[in-house]
Amino acid sequence: MNAYPKAYLYRRIVKAKLFIDAHFAEPIDVDAISNKAAFSKFHFIRLFKQVYGATPRAYLSKLRLDRAKLLLDEGTPVSDACNAAGFQSLSTFSRSFKRRMGSSPSSYRETRAQRTRSMVAQPMAFIPPCYALWSGWTELSNPG
Repeated sequence: MNAYPKAYLYRRIVKAKLFIDAHFAEPIDVDAISNKAAFSKFHFIRLFKQVYGATPRAYLSKLRLDRAKLLLDEGTPVSDACNAAGFQSLSTFSRSFKRRMGSSPSSYRETRAQRTRSMVAQPMAFIPPCYALWSGWTELSNPG
């Protein structure tokens, strides 16, 4: 039988998740995170996955990729987004990004920049026709 109540164990897991959320851009690993939660590495991984549906490493990677994606959306250079998101190497970042997003970071960044330029040039093309019709907007009218 477990000596600790579940609420106590979950609090420690949540504390570890909050640590990841606050320090994802730093060079942290599962050993450091499990130490922060005061669990053995393998027990921590099992409990974290049970609570959050992903291993701590997968969760950390997702946070880093989400941050990099936001930076790339803002037009940040790929190498700067890589570093700011906490990746240790550009090749690891590029491989992870391509696996998750389906394109390289530089292709993603260019596609997003091109979409932004198109939205500025032709904003009506990005409004669903049914909404534009319902609102009485036409190509010549100004919705604002």
